[in-house]
Amino acid sequence: MQTGTRADDRPQSGRKRLLALLGVVAAVIALPLAVASAGPVGDADHAALRPPVHEDGKRAVPSRPRLLGLGLATAARCGPQISSGDGIEAQTCVLTQGRDTWARTYYRNATGEKLTGVLSFMAPGGRSVEMHCAVDAADDPAVCDTPRQRVAGDMGAYSAVAEFSRSDGGGPLLLRSGSDQAAASGQ
Repeated sequence: MQTGTRADDRPQSGRKRLLALLGVVAAVIALPLAVASAGPVGDADHAALRPPVHEDGKRAVPSRPRLLGLGLATAARCGPQISSGDGIEAQTCVLTQGRDTWARTYYRNATGEKLTGVLSFMAPGGRSVEMHCAVDAADDPAVCDTPRQRVAGDMGAYSAVAEFSRSDGGGPLLLRSGSDQAAASGQ
């Protein structure tokens, strides 16, 4: 009887293949986990930010602390997402980040024609801002924002309304979307 024949080598080569296959499976599982734990590209830049140095050699104290690339949380108070039978859908929100607040409407225009959108942002004391938004005929999600303002007063006193109509100004209002549950109504 000979030792070291091909019949004896088969179990060894089968084990090698099995170990190689297990190594590939482990690498396939470990690679996405390693990439996910690395975090987004560019986080290291923000950790090194320092306040500027003045002529007297003292560092300026930032008005609000830096969060090492995390940014400030944005609070949103949104009305319901509504849609009209004409093919426009929208949701309107009042957003707050730090000391700033503004209005935003998220919309999708599936009407097949260009529309006009007007986003109104009402603040306490009767102050308001109005943005005119060109709403393309594309059936893609889009947004329209008002400029940011400093928060003045109670955040609950801010509200926003977006109204969508035909570009030529003719015909009825297609949709009205509000940041508050009571103010939102599909037309």
